[in-house]
Amino acid sequence: MAQMISTVRNGVDTQQLFGTLDAIRENPALGAFTFRATNRWINGAHNRSRMQNFYGAGREDDSRREAFVIDAGEPTVLLGTDSGPTAAEYLLHALAACLTTTIVYSAAARKIRLTEIESTVEADMDVRGCFGLDRRFRNGFEAIRVTFRIAGDASDERLRKLVEHAQARSVIYDMLSHGVNISVDAVTG
Repeated sequence: MAQMISTVRNGVDTQQLFGTLDAIRENPALGAFTFRATNRWINGAHNRSRMQNFYGAGREDDSRREAFVIDAGEPTVLLGTDSGPTAAEYLLHALAACLTTTIVYSAAARKIRLTEIESTVEADMDVRGCFGLDRRFRNGFEAIRVTFRIAGDASDERLRKLVEHAQARSVIYDMLSHGVNISVDAVTG
């Protein structure tokens, strides 16, 4: 009786993971992606973004049957109506989600089975900067802190190394810690 060895670890098909890495090594153009979001103002601080199609792996990808739709807003104390998380809170979510996914993929590749990952992300901001009330304060976050609680079938040292590795490979962590070129244009009428 043949024994089947599962290639799925932490919900990640490691055979597919390594196959994807090999395909990109063989054809580096497959690594170029362009992600898109559209946003429409609704009222006041309330606006809505949609994400569906993207370019990746050498072609336009339209495999998502429906768009992901997320609303953003501001709390009432900042003149909003609590129509959704603030854009700043979405940034914190993006950081936590990207670091977590990177940890999961890295653990799967290293044959580490995870039983728990939880993170807390906090960021400090003084709104006097973005309201133009005091130039001593920047418009955005002054500091971001992320704390992970992680458990699995590896030593504490190996689990900590996964978190360190995530900082080296996380897309959002990289953009926040090293900056990214942004261009903004306006079309009127």
